[in-house]
Amino acid sequence: MKLSQRRLLRDMFDAAVHAAQPALCLPRHLPSPPTGRTCVIGAGKAGGAMARAVEDNWPEPQGDLGQQGPLQGLVVTRFGHAVETSRIKVVEAAHPVPDAAGAAAAARILEMVQGLGLDDLALCLISGGGSALLSLPAPGLTLDDK
Repeated sequence: MKLSQRRLLRDMFDAAVHAAQPALCLPRHLPSPPTGRTCVIGAGKAGGAMARAVEDNWPEPQGDLGQQGPLQGLVVTRFGHAVETSRIKVVEAAHPVPDAAGAAAAARILEMVQGLGLDDLALCLISGGGSALLSLPAPGLTLDDK
């Protein structure tokens, strides 16, 4: 039986989309946990799925023997794309036009990373749409200027 060109292209597209799912492609690229905190930050339409993939594949601290700090963080994704996570907070904002929710998330992320120390790790997750979802105008500019 011969596949039509349309069917072949559709099958190839579906395979590529499947292979790009954060749960499949992200785990092998995760670094080793640091002795300090791990702060996951990020933005994008796949932000929630990436945050969940990190949580699902990040080892839990094992008391004094674990020699690693806690996993925490904040990721912003498009309205309607949030997923349930336990250690990384996932918030929603507008896409493709930046809004106040995205600006508030960006400000919170900036605060979080400013508190990191030498033993801590900032793990940044960015996917498509991240620039709109994580828009924090410079002083003197507004979201309308963006």
